[in-house]
Amino acid sequence: MADTDVNQKLATSSVPIKSMLKRGEIKILVVEDDKFLRQILVTKIKKEGYSVIEAVTGEEGVAKVVEEKPHIVMLDLVLPGIGGFDVLAKIKGDRATSDIPVIILSNLGSREDIDRAMSLGAREFMVKAHHSPQEIIEHIQKTLEEAYLTR
Repeated sequence: MADTDVNQKLATSSVPIKSMLKRGEIKILVVEDDKFLRQILVTKIKKEGYSVIEAVTGEEGVAKVVEEKPHIVMLDLVLPGIGGFDVLAKIKGDRATSDIPVIILSNLGSREDIDRAMSLGAREFMVKAHHSPQEIIEHIQKTLEEAYLTR
């Protein structure tokens, strides 16, 4: 099924996302340079049935967003190369990718960091230390439903 078909189904359905699709059709990009945390997230997300794309650097993250058009981006802010704020600005500044929801998952958590991320277009800001992998999955599911099912 083409990405546009998945997006159209997501946008027009009133059925919860969990039961609507084979979730392997929903792509989630994880941009995280910490190998251990990235592996935990990828394993948990795949276990939920989603398709996962990984990126380690900011540049790789931007390239994967453009190439893959994921349904959600999980974005760290502290990355090698260009940082997460610049990645977020590039995603939101490109008409082809600006509608993709971005959830910030970072160790940063000052009011300035949160305000900056939200003003650049992040959908949500999560501090890593405050959320379990299961809570992150719940936020992904909630974001998918809000972004694609309640338009």
